[in-house]
Amino acid sequence: MFGLPENSYIGKQLPKAAIYAKFAMTSAERERFDADVSRITIANVINTRHLAEGKDVKSIYVFAIQLKRKEYDAKNIVALTKLIEQNIVFALMFEGETQLAVYCTRLLTSEWLPDTDVTISLNGLNLDNVWDNIISKIGSINIVGNNSVVEQIVIDDAYNKLLKQIETLEKKARVEKQPRKKLELFEQLKELKKKL
Repeated sequence: MFGLPENSYIGKQLPKAAIYAKFAMTSAERERFDADVSRITIANVINTRHLAEGKDVKSIYVFAIQLKRKEYDAKNIVALTKLIEQNIVFALMFEGETQLAVYCTRLLTSEWLPDTDVTISLNGLNLDNVWDNIISKIGSINIVGNNSVVEQIVIDDAYNKLLKQIETLEKKARVEKQPRKKLELFEQLKELKKKL
């Protein structure tokens, strides 16, 4: 499954009732979770039987989650990552399509692809490298220089936030009627563009 080694396959279903009980979810959280998730299966576990142990990563789990709808609430997947403190790749499945997701400072997702086209590559010398490469691939993160994956995500997020601020200011400047206020907006724009 997912192009992973056969001996990594587990195929153990994780009952939703056990998740509700173990993590004391409120009735509202349970309803929200149940509206999106049909079934959770621990599909694979990649560990030291397959690769050298990493300094931080000891194993990588792959959870196959059968969804009830394609437009799922991302909060449910984020909640799972916080409830189950492991390195987890989520294979979110809906009607013959799969989207991979992983949590690293925020939820990162891949494009939806046909089930048969989805693979998880184990590129790297140890589990740390493999985990970083999985995150990079799923989140489409291009690491610049010697940045770590986490550092690059923070840099990319800050850059995207800055672009949104510039876009908002440009819209305000275009519709502003008062010359003095318009000039102030252009000065703010100039300062923001210097940070790019």
